[in-house]
Amino acid sequence: MDVMAYVFGSKTGKKLRRARGGNVREEVAQSLALRMITKARTVDGVRIGVHFTFSKKDDGRFLRLVTSHIRARLPSSRYLFAIATTGASPTSRGTRGGARISNALVICGSDEDDVQRAVLLASSKFLGRVDAVQNTGTLLAASVRHIGSSYDDAALWDVLSKSVRTPIDPLLPPPGSRSIDQLLSDARSKLERMTPRQAYDALHDPTYPMPVFLVDIRPASQRAREGGIHGSLIIERNVLEWRFDPRCEARLAIADRYDLKIIIYCQEGYTSSLAAASLHELGLLNATDIVGGFAAWGAAGLPVSTWIAYFSILRFMSLYYAQVLRKSIMIKNT
Repeated sequence: MDVMAYVFGSKTGKKLRRARGGNVREEVAQSLALRMITKARTVDGVRIGVHFTFSKKDDGRFLRLVTSHIRARLPSSRYLFAIATTGASPTSRGTRGGARISNALVICGSDEDDVQRAVLLASSKFLGRVDAVQNTGTLLAASVRHIGSSYDDAALWDVLSKSVRTPIDPLLPPPGSRSIDQLLSDARSKLERMTPRQAYDALHDPTYPMPVFLVDIRPASQRAREGGIHGSLIIERNVLEWRFDPRCEARLAIADRYDLKIIIYCQEGYTSSLAAASLHELGLLNATDIVGGFAAWGAAGLPVSTWIAYFSILRFMSLYYAQVLRKSIMIKNT
């Protein structure tokens, strides 16, 4: 009998083989850790990296071994890494009946807050695919089904980069943002706003050069509580653009031209300005609103309807809109 065969076939040989296998595993883990550190990106002073490796026997233990080498090489640096195995593990190969294949994912970092932010972000990226989770603060070990796609790679990079970004002052407006006062001012700069009396006169002037419509965009509860203006179109804010865009199948029959004079009102004249400016974006450049809204209309002594009389108008308009919606559905289905 060959001496080496005898030795490796004995108990001593098995120990030697395990030792050799352990050394190889250790070397591979060291090499992988070094590769990840070398190829890491830097975001706000933090090293981040994502790496996928082929599945091996006892994936979880192997990935933890990799993280221990990362930790040893970066003792005083801030970092956040994600490592995952791909493909079927040796223990799951050859299974039948469509058994679910789960791979190991480990997220490790030097800062516990970074890791916990990554845990929360990652949970939304792998919905319905996580079978088991072990969270120890600075290390997350999870079992995730069928990980390794290009989506998973991009998702993990996104998770890590967002987890380590330096927090901004929550009271500091982001560049390019505008306050509601600025939005309102910009909207009104596009409009030729009308006083309640000017709106009333335009509605009753037979010589006015274009069709004029008064539109109430207030919610139903406010209309019921405050009353309304008899003869106005009741179109709530959430469907306004769809009802007046001449290019939209769900438009009103009257919205077949761009020169309409659409006079919008809300309760006090703020939301109506934003709504009218939105119609300008559709090309309805004559859209405007009433200064002070319905409250100013009533204060000017102009006619208003109580909620009882107004209810009949609401019912008529709801039936009309239902008919418009049915027609638009029929058009789409033809």
